[in-house]
Amino acid sequence: MCPPSSGGKQIKRVKRAVPDPEKGAVRKGWRGRIRIALVYPNTYHVGMSNLGFQTIYGRLNERDDVVCERAFLPERGSGGGVPEIRSLESEKPLSEFDIIAFSIAFENDYIHVLSILKKAGLPLRSNARGNSTPLMIAGGVTCFLNPEPMAPFFDVMVVGEAESLLSRLIDHFDPDRDRMAFLKEMAATLPGIYIPSLYHVEYHDDRTIRSFSPVGDAPERVLRVYEKDLSTFSTATAILTPDTSFSETFLIEIGRGCPHGCRFCGAGYVYRPPRFRSLPVLERSLEEGAVRSSKIGLVGAAVSDLPCLASLCDMGEKRGLTLSFSSLRAEALTETLVSALKKSGMKTATIAPDAGSERMRAVINKGITEEAILHGARALVLGGIPNLKLYFMVGLPEESEEDLLAIPDLVKKIKVVFLESSRTQKRIGVIHVSVNPFVPKPVTPFQWVRMETKPVLKQKLSRIIHELKGVPNVTLTFENPGSSILQGILSRGDRTVADLLLKVVENNGDWAKSLKGLSKEQALFALRERKVDEILPWDFIDHRVTKSYLHQEYQRALQAKETPPCDPSVCVRCGACRNNSPSFL
Repeated sequence: MCPPSSGGKQIKRVKRAVPDPEKGAVRKGWRGRIRIALVYPNTYHVGMSNLGFQTIYGRLNERDDVVCERAFLPERGSGGGVPEIRSLESEKPLSEFDIIAFSIAFENDYIHVLSILKKAGLPLRSNARGNSTPLMIAGGVTCFLNPEPMAPFFDVMVVGEAESLLSRLIDHFDPDRDRMAFLKEMAATLPGIYIPSLYHVEYHDDRTIRSFSPVGDAPERVLRVYEKDLSTFSTATAILTPDTSFSETFLIEIGRGCPHGCRFCGAGYVYRPPRFRSLPVLERSLEEGAVRSSKIGLVGAAVSDLPCLASLCDMGEKRGLTLSFSSLRAEALTETLVSALKKSGMKTATIAPDAGSERMRAVINKGITEEAILHGARALVLGGIPNLKLYFMVGLPEESEEDLLAIPDLVKKIKVVFLESSRTQKRIGVIHVSVNPFVPKPVTPFQWVRMETKPVLKQKLSRIIHELKGVPNVTLTFENPGSSILQGILSRGDRTVADLLLKVVENNGDWAKSLKGLSKEQALFALRERKVDEILPWDFIDHRVTKSYLHQEYQRALQAKETPPCDPSVCVRCGACRNNSPSFL
C-alpha cells in the first residue's frame, strides 16, 4: 500500500520511548504475512497496563500468517511539526499495514483515535477511504456498550470478546480483495461483526432516532459474542515491562463479568453471564508467571467471587510469590485475603461503597451494608495495610440531600474504626477519598436517566469538600465535572456526536471552543432523560440482557429494592443465559 501524502506538512520522526528491556515482544518478518498494527489510543504506559490489549497482541502473534505490531499515542512534548505514528517493533508507518486495529477501553480516548489517524496521514471518515488504505477495526468494551459515536470512522467494529472473533475475521481477510464485498460478507456471516456503513439511521425532528435499518444482507441486530468456557484458554501478560501501572507484575485474568448487578456498571451487564476460570487453569498461569516474575496480579471484575481464590493464594504463598488483586468487595475481606494483600507489599487498599447511605446502596444494588464496610476497613488496618482508598459517586438517580451528606458521614465513621485499629498497629495511615460524578452508561438499568448538569455537580462536590475540610488523616480528590459531562456525551451519544469529535480535532483538542459552536440544547442532548419507548443508539446490539429486564431493574431502583446476585446455574431472568440462539464462539 502506498502511504498517503502528508499534505505538505513537516513530518517529524520521533524516537520511540520503549523501555529497555521489554520481555516478550514479538518481532517477525513481513514477507507473506498479514500486517496488523494494534493501536492503543493512549500512551505506552497506559496501553501496556491494559491486559486486554496485551492479550490480543499475544493471540494475533501466535498465528504464523500474521505479524502484529504495537503503536500508541505519542508522549507529550514530542514537539515540532507533525509527529509521525510508527509501530514499536519495526518503526513502520501505520499506512503500510494491511489492518489497523484499535483497542478502545475508555470513551475519553475517542479523540485520541482521531488524533492518531490524523498524525498517520489517514482520512478520518471511513467513507473517505478505499482499498488502498488499511482496513480500520475497533474493539474493546466501548464498542459493545455503544459504538455509535465512533461508527463513522471505522470499517469494522467488534461487538463482543474479540479473541476468537478477530481471528475468524482475519481467516477471511485478503488485502487485495474488494473492500466493500469483504465487509458485506463479514456482516452477513460472522456474528459480532458490525459494519457501520451497512446501516442507515433516520431521525425525528427532535433529534431522537426514528429508525435504524440494515442495508442488504446485514443483520437487523448484531449479536454480542462471548467465550462460554474461559477454562479452554488462559489470559495473561504477554509482555513484561517496568513502564506500566503494574511494574514487572505478571497479570492473570481470573474471570469475566460480575454477579452482583450494580445498576450503574456497564461492564457488569455486557460481560454477562459471569464466568470464572478453573483452579487447574489458573495454577498453570501462576506457574508460568512465577518463571517470569515474583509479582502476580489477579485481574477481574469480581476477584473476590472466584470460588478457588483461597487455594490460589495458598499456592502463591508456597511459591514465595507476592499476589495483588484488581478488586475486592468489603464483605469478602477474610483473614486469608488480607494476609495475601499484606504479603504483596500493598500499602493502600481500596473499598468502593459508591454511596454513603444504606438507601442509596439499595437504589444502585450495591449489596454492601455499612457494617460490612466498617468491618472491611478494620480488617485491612489490623492486617497491616495502613492506608485506605474509598470510592464514592455523586449525582446518582434518586439522590437526596440526606444521601449526599451520608458520604462524609460514612467517611467519618470509617475514620473512627480506622484510628482505633491503627493505634494497635502503632502507626496511623491516611484515608484517601475519591468522589466522582455519576455517568449513565448504556446497557444498564440507568441507561434512561438524565445526567446532572455541571453546576449541580459542582455544588454537590462543594458540599462534600466543606464537610471533610480539615478532617485529619483524610485527603479528598474528585473528577472535574466538566470531564464527566464530556464522558456522558460520548457514552450515550449517537452518530451525530462524530461531528463534534471532528470539530474538536479541527480545534486542536479544544473542547470548550468546539462546544461553544453548539446550542445549549444540542450540547446537553446526550445528557437528557430517555423515554422508555425511545430507540436508543445501541438498541441494534443484542446484548442478550433484555431491555425489559433492564427497565424492570430501573423500576426496582426507584423503589430502593435490591436484586440478588446473578447465578447462571439457576437463573435466566435477565436473558443472558437463554439458549435459543448462538451466544459464543
